[in-house]
Amino acid sequence: MKISALIPVYNEEKTIEGVLRVLMDNPLIDEILVVDDGSTDNSATLARRMGVRVISLGENQGKGAALERGIEEIESDIILMLDGDLVGLADKHIQQLLDPVMNDECDMTIGVFNHGRGATDLAQLLAPHLSGQRAVKTRFIKGIEDLSHCGYGVELAINEYVKENGRLQYVELPELTHVMKEEKRGFFRGFLDRLKMYTDLLKVSFENLKNR
Repeated sequence: MKISALIPVYNEEKTIEGVLRVLMDNPLIDEILVVDDGSTDNSATLARRMGVRVISLGENQGKGAALERGIEEIESDIILMLDGDLVGLADKHIQQLLDPVMNDECDMTIGVFNHGRGATDLAQLLAPHLSGQRAVKTRFIKGIEDLSHCGYGVELAINEYVKENGRLQYVELPELTHVMKEEKRGFFRGFLDRLKMYTDLLKVSFENLKNR
C-alpha cells in the first residue's frame, strides 16, 4: 500500500520545513508532493532544497486548484493531505489520520485539532468539516471535478463527494495547531481572506444543495 503526502502551500516559509521534516522521517510515507500556489516567499525553494517534489502553479489560483493539481499527479493508494502552516506536527498525528483508512474502517479521515491552541481548537470545534488535515483513499477523490473553482470551500466539496460515495470519520489531533490567516498576513489582509473563505464556503454549500 503506497501513501503520498500532498501539501498545498502559499507563503508558508516559516513552517513548511518543519512539516516536511516530520513527513520525510515517517516510514509510512512513500512520496511527498508540494504544490506551490504562487508563493511570493521562499516556500517552494525551501521544499526543493529538502529534496521533495514541488509543482509550482506560477500564480496564486487558490487552495482548490492546488489540491486538484496534486490529486491529478498522485497514483498512490492513499493521499495524506496536510496544510503547510502546521505547528506541532508529529508522527502520532500522521498515524491517527492514516490508521482508520489503512484498516478499511473508513474511506477518509478528517483531523480535528484538540488542545493545540485555544483559537484554532475553537474554530475546528465549531466547523470540524473544514479541516485541511485528512487521509483519503485515492480512488475516492480521483473523480472529483472542478475543485479549482471551490477556493476555500475545497474541503467542504471533498467531504460532500466522499459522503455520497463512501465513509468518513473524524479523528482528534492532540497538541496540533496552525498559523492563523491574521497572523500570517496581518490583521486587515487576514480578515479579508477570512471573509473570502466564508464566501467560498457559502458558494460551495449552495451548489451542493442545488445538486441534491
